[in-house]
Amino acid sequence: MLWFLVLHIAALLFWGACLLYLPALIAGASRDRSAIQEPPDPFDSIARFVFTRIATPAALLAIIAGSLVFVVDHTVTVWLVAKLTLVVGLVFVHSLLGMLVLRLEAGNGKPLRSWCLVLGLLASALMGAIIWIVLAKPPLEVWP
Repeated sequence: MLWFLVLHIAALLFWGACLLYLPALIAGASRDRSAIQEPPDPFDSIARFVFTRIATPAALLAIIAGSLVFVVDHTVTVWLVAKLTLVVGLVFVHSLLGMLVLRLEAGNGKPLRSWCLVLGLLASALMGAIIWIVLAKPPLEVWP
């Protein structure tokens, strides 16, 4: 069980780092570009590489390893359900970042920086809440 936990934490570190880096990367890449600076292939961006090759596999590995941790340990408590609810929010942020990568590659001139700021702050808040709930393991009461 300890190896699953180590794998879960390592994958979470990569996933969290990508979720914090991608909004900044997308906002920086969405600057106004002149025709000279335009890349030859708009679908070969570093944002797509980070999202598809690093963030998504790390997310899948973190979710699978985390699921194995509580299945092997037979841990089902209220704080775990609360944590999994926050993780669903993080998965939602992940998918919205994927949509922003697609909008960046489309290059239709729509502003992306405000969405990047919102998603970066939301990812930070969700990760902070997840860390707090895992370390504090608050005694949450279930309503009757």
